[in-house]
Amino acid sequence: MDIVVLCGGLSPERNVSFSSGSMIAAALKNKGHRVVPLDMYIGLENYAGDPLTIFENPPAVGDASVDRREPDLEEVKHARRDQSASLFGPGVLATCQKADLVFIALHGICGEDGRVQATFELLDIPFTGSGPFASAVALDKDLTKRILRQEGVLTPDWHMLDGENLDAAIQTLRLPCVVKPVDSGSSIGVGIAFDRDGLKRALKLAAKEGRKILVEDYVKGRELSAGVLDGRALPGIELIPKVGFYDYKNKYQPDTTIEVCPAGIPAEIEKKLEDTAVFVHNFLGLSEYSRADFILDERGDIYFLEINTLPGMTPTSLIPQEAAAVGISYEDLCEEIVELALRERGHKQ
Repeated sequence: MDIVVLCGGLSPERNVSFSSGSMIAAALKNKGHRVVPLDMYIGLENYAGDPLTIFENPPAVGDASVDRREPDLEEVKHARRDQSASLFGPGVLATCQKADLVFIALHGICGEDGRVQATFELLDIPFTGSGPFASAVALDKDLTKRILRQEGVLTPDWHMLDGENLDAAIQTLRLPCVVKPVDSGSSIGVGIAFDRDGLKRALKLAAKEGRKILVEDYVKGRELSAGVLDGRALPGIELIPKVGFYDYKNKYQPDTTIEVCPAGIPAEIEKKLEDTAVFVHNFLGLSEYSRADFILDERGDIYFLEINTLPGMTPTSLIPQEAAAVGISYEDLCEEIVELALRERGHKQ
């Protein structure tokens, strides 16, 4: 098949997306597909070949390593010669329309909020991952928690703040707490505050990523994550950072986090973890695959934190590790996602 792997984009997770995209592209190429890795924002501006034969002469796959620096998005904007307001760079949509499928390897607000998915649905372009409505809901941590709490899913108490009026909140919020942008991923802009000075720093950090900030009661416990693939749970994974919590640095810098899969938890807790991940996936109407994050407290209660509709596929990402624990290789995982997407949306006519 002819597959576009769409990555990059214009989000703080741009560099992580490139790492996911390059690995996915290499895996699908090894499976016999003709693959075009494509930066959604820059598009074909730097492509020297003929766009009409791009699947015969695709751009280079690139390096799968993660650039741990957050990108300067203003610099990325200025780098594009086409200075239109569109998030789709030159030639992107035309190339996607030529493909049998677009594998979406985007992360964060530019790719997981449903706008890309809605565009593809309007243009009848088959794609991987959840649809526009489910994507938009799942990316909004506040809305997701509101919906799931009504269904009896245990989640820490939280407050929503406007990033422009934080002074009063610094004096009144309950401590300790976790501060996070409402619609970011990869733990970008996330901080844990144990005192007022720490809260001030955490709020300032989160406010850099957007006006809406979610402040969640801190639950002390073990950090767990569980993936869902084709409606079935993958084994849970426990995350044990050597320093601090599972933030952006500990996710992508080698040798900073011990990852145990399957998680070393009692069987009944593992079942509850997996059942909750599947319930959240299905209730939100997600497709193909997802990954949910949890905290297991000292009493054995499992608290849902958030869910990712396009989980990372980098060398250190969790979904590939969970799949490997049940005998699914990285290449087979990518192929299964492709097959599920085609079953969900059908081949192009």
